[in-house]
Amino acid sequence: MTDAWDDDPGFDARELRVVKAIADEGSITGAALALGYSQPAVSQQLKRLEQRLGVAIVERVGRSVRLTDAGRILARHAPAVTTALDAAAGELAELRGLRAARVRLVGFPSASPTIVPRLLAVLAEQHPGISLTYVEAEPPEAVEAVREDRTDIALTFSYPGDRDDPHGSSARGLAVHTVGADELLAVLPAGHPAATADVVDVASLAEDDWIAGCPRCRGHLLELCGRAGFAPRIAFETDNFVAVEGLVAQGIGVATLPRMAVESFPQLPGVAVVPLPAGELRRIHTVTARGADRVPAVRATLDALARLIARPADEPGGAASRNPGTPGAAASAR
Repeated sequence: MTDAWDDDPGFDARELRVVKAIADEGSITGAALALGYSQPAVSQQLKRLEQRLGVAIVERVGRSVRLTDAGRILARHAPAVTTALDAAAGELAELRGLRAARVRLVGFPSASPTIVPRLLAVLAEQHPGISLTYVEAEPPEAVEAVREDRTDIALTFSYPGDRDDPHGSSARGLAVHTVGADELLAVLPAGHPAATADVVDVASLAEDDWIAGCPRCRGHLLELCGRAGFAPRIAFETDNFVAVEGLVAQGIGVATLPRMAVESFPQLPGVAVVPLPAGELRRIHTVTARGADRVPAVRATLDALARLIARPADEPGGAASRNPGTPGAAASAR
């Protein structure tokens, strides 16, 4: 009787990371740089893996290489395997009392000056052994970074009813958790008739020129104005929060921005910030690979993020601290 273990390929986590890095970087040289290995070391690991499996993992195409069908299969499964191994290693480290760990975070632009600095402070105080790296990216790219094992945690947002929500089919198989909400505000020239209102009636802005983000980012604005009975006349398109603020301050147009974005930049004279009707908000999420929260350092970072984002706006250190009805500064809508 044949032993079932005779067919066990005995995968090595380092070899799987090498295959995944080649898929991500497109070359052995790029994979070596990304992993911090020498090129000969990567080539040797590939050779050992191919000998053990009895199939080629890469093939030469001119002066470059590409993964074979076998290599693509390994690259597809590598993130789940390495995440599980990282979780096991983290739990063992926790058991031994070790605390040194690295967590990779990707977040949307308006989180960079608001959430991330406070997160770093909290981790430094409560978990000094955790080293956090941070990259800024929009939600679709952040979700993809989790899927491709280029980050441990993605901090993202979505708007209710958004047909382009990146947490739909693109996040299938990942763990998505809603950790808070960020209300939307109208950003108006200080002399605008609605600038002194307690709450802006969106329909009253139907004749204004609008400043909007890129076509991918303006879905909620179109839906908001559509519910108010009009299509916004978009005269200016920019994702640059400084440009948005300058345009509004000069009376050139109006915009809607999340509170977190408004709070991320100092006040500029000539800009008024007024609440939109209750319920107009975006939801804030964390996205990870399934099982990643079993890694103690990832779990601690997720818990810290959830506490920071869930704190009331009027609490010191909360997600926002300025009265939204007072003149404020426009910032990136994202």
